Amino acid sequence: MVLLIVLTGCGGTADTGITTGVVTKGTVSETVEAPGTVAAKAVVTVSSPASGTIKTLSVADGARVRKGQTLLVIDSPSAQRALKDAKSAASDASSSGTNLPSNNINAAVAQADGTAEQAFAAAQVAIDVLPAGPAKTQAQVALAQAKAQYATTRAQVTSTNASVNSAIRSLEAAVGQLASVQQSQADTAVRSAQRTVDALTVKAPIAGILTFGASGGSSAGGDASGLLSQLPSSLQGTASSLLGGTGGANAPSSSGGLAKGLPASSGQTLLTVTDVAGLSLSVQVDETDVLLVKPGIEADVQLDAVPDGVYAAKVTSVGVTPTTSSRGGVSYIVRLSLGAGRTADDEVAPRPLPGMSAVAQLKVRNDKNVIAVPASAVFRSDGTDAVWLVADGKAVKRPVKLGAQGADTIGVRAGLAVGDSIVVRGADRVREGQAIP
Repeated sequence: MVLLIVLTGCGGTADTGITTGVVTKGTVSETVEAPGTVAAKAVVTVSSPASGTIKTLSVADGARVRKGQTLLVIDSPSAQRALKDAKSAASDASSSGTNLPSNNINAAVAQADGTAEQAFAAAQVAIDVLPAGPAKTQAQVALAQAKAQYATTRAQVTSTNASVNSAIRSLEAAVGQLASVQQSQADTAVRSAQRTVDALTVKAPIAGILTFGASGGSSAGGDASGLLSQLPSSLQGTASSLLGGTGGANAPSSSGGLAKGLPASSGQTLLTVTDVAGLSLSVQVDETDVLLVKPGIEADVQLDAVPDGVYAAKVTSVGVTPTTSSRGGVSYIVRLSLGAGRTADDEVAPRPLPGMSAVAQLKVRNDKNVIAVPASAVFRSDGTDAVWLVADGKAVKRPVKLGAQGADTIGVRAGLAVGDSIVVRGADRVREGQAIP
């Protein structure tokens, strides 16, 4: 609201339409008007975690619920089966062995060494009984060559055996790592399936007012109920059976858009919980004004639904992402906390509902005890703000620097002093040096 200054010593004539007044001090409030919408503190939608049938329904549409309260339970054989299969796979993964067959080549090498030693010893005995001469020498050389060849072959076998054992150990490590990954995946699958089964007991994610279906719309169940109500009574039982109920006296009990016994598909929106404990306001501020808006600035808010009410609000954040305003220009989203309101009769105003249209008057400046003049006294001349100062009975153009600019009053930071006489009405009719009575 703009607090007007009081001008004293006003005078004028009906013939000229020019009025003068004496400059005083006062309070000037500059506001920025911005359209917006009331928003809830939080809105959370809850979807069906798996396909199944609504087993129990513990709340009614429009009920106020507390956080963690059980709302409904879904019977889902597919989710239970998935959990059972996941647990079985995890058990199989944990029991699978990772040890490979050991390498038995060492026993074969030992056996070969024993046989070779016996053969070499027998050959040496045979050589020893030969008489000295070329034949014995030749036999001794042949035995030495046989021993050397065996030693070379045995070294190759030993080297190959070490490589094979190393490869087996590497393979065992790889198989063990694979088994660990398999076990981890199996455990993850169990936890995921368990979460799905646990989620079949649907609980309120936040405290608030519950609405069946998506916010602002109807769920699949709600659509089905609406269609059933439009059918002839003779066909409603059959249609209900096709939708998952039994019809007749044993038809599923219903509450709003959901019903006990109706099917629910995976991902289907079941309900919405809206927290209206703390309302907020989102407004669009034009780019020409947004730099004046800061967090903490207070505002007065009027609702289309409560035209005689004024609600208190305070800026909580100023957006930096530009949007296109309803007028086609660039604007920025400013969020405010919305408080209580009073009517024109000073009674408590009704509590707003999310989605209501509103207009906020943002108090971007509130200058107190400043030189102030009526807005009608200020005009633009050669790109400068000015007023007509009355000196010695004549009009003199006086450039001024403006401060806060209210709807009816403007603060002046420089160019005027308290007690100056100025033209406050009819400034467009005044010329430099004109006599002002």
